[in-house]
Amino acid sequence: MASSVIRPLQPGIYAPIPTFFAPETEDLDLQSFSSHIIRLAKAGVKPLLSGSMGEAHHLSHAERAALIKTARKALDDAGFTDIPIIAGTGAGSTRETIELSIEAADAGADYAIVICSGYFAGALAGNRKALKAFWTEVAEKSPIPVIIYNYPGASGGIDLDSDLITELAIESPNIAGVKLTCGNVGKLTRITATVSDPSFATLHPRKNPYAPFLVLGGFTDFVLPSAFVDAHGAITGLANVAPFAIAKLFELSEQSKKDVSLLPEAQRLQGIIARADYTIAKTSIAGTKFLLEKLYGYGGNPRKPLPPIEADAATAIWEHPHTVELVRLERELSGKL
Repeated sequence: MASSVIRPLQPGIYAPIPTFFAPETEDLDLQSFSSHIIRLAKAGVKPLLSGSMGEAHHLSHAERAALIKTARKALDDAGFTDIPIIAGTGAGSTRETIELSIEAADAGADYAIVICSGYFAGALAGNRKALKAFWTEVAEKSPIPVIIYNYPGASGGIDLDSDLITELAIESPNIAGVKLTCGNVGKLTRITATVSDPSFATLHPRKNPYAPFLVLGGFTDFVLPSAFVDAHGAITGLANVAPFAIAKLFELSEQSKKDVSLLPEAQRLQGIIARADYTIAKTSIAGTKFLLEKLYGYGGNPRKPLPPIEADAATAIWEHPHTVELVRLERELSGKL
């Protein structure tokens, strides 16, 4: 059953946690996984498990549950009992997605994030009715609130428009937000114009009052502009590499709305982080794991058939000026020069 502890879903920075594997067996490396979650929590970054960065497609149901239980224990043992866990539960069918959502709740997840499978994208991408029915049914039958995951690159090109997402927000009270890895700032602005209006919560209350509808970017290159249209932060792979820097950017972005003297520093950080996000994202999961290995001593390779990063590409990303600038900023803000 879903957790009885109330852990509100709040604006901020969330990281899709990589799943770490033992080098020879590809078994779960739960020690590195736990250490990484606590490292991010200390920087103010909250975890999302079994997402794209977490190689959810490579995980069994039992492994997904093990990751949730391990994360919850690690957070609780470290005193972060109030940090919620978001778990990816999207699967090939509506039936299995609901099954995974129930299993995630039983394992201790507080929220689910759901992508529509792209395997039958040819039939689904242009079928607005079917797409709406998918998230509506999942939200109705999930014991925990559901976040929509809009990522055309991982779903065969399925790309929800702002009208459909807004309809789901209005009509499905157990839907608690959207992650826009489409990177469409205009879409983010249009959705936010509805859900961040003060009247929205009154007119369309959520099933769980601690789970308001959040609009979250899927990259960190528009955290600052997102703040000024009253969006709610980001779920971003780069927060694994530079959690202190990205948490600081979100903090300054929010503060700048009330104190414009902080805006130049927020703009400086946004520039550094945006350039790094653009550059590092091109190396995908293998590149992020390589950078974690260089910076923190763990990371390893993706599960096959995903290949490790090539040696030349690894050297290039580590020495790239955008990476160097980000690492310098992260070390400054974390106090680890």
